[in-house]
Amino acid sequence: MGSKQGAYDAEFREGAVRIVIETGKPIPEVAEELGVNPGTLHSWVSRWRRHGSATSDRPAEATPAGQLREAERAELERLRRETAEKNKRIRELERDDAPMFVKSSGWALSLVAELR
Repeated sequence: MGSKQGAYDAEFREGAVRIVIETGKPIPEVAEELGVNPGTLHSWVSRWRRHGSATSDRPAEATPAGQLREAERAELERLRRETAEKNKRIRELERDDAPMFVKSSGWALSLVAELR
């Protein structure tokens, strides 16, 4: 049996992976639409997730120590915003709502403690 190694060019592989990643469609569905073996597409997606490329087994270029890639920086900023919003909400609950709850029932203290 002949080998089909390299039958798909890099642009096709990257495009197929992009369809899976960006649309969230299942790999078997995309594979069927493109006429590719689902196992092949799965390996391209796995390689992309590990190395940042569907065509290379080498890891994405490392950034200098202490520097983040663009995707990592965006995720870090998103997480910082979420944390700041949650902390703000906790402070608001402690300041505005906690005294009223404490007067009416003692369970509010445990609720505020759980939010931390």
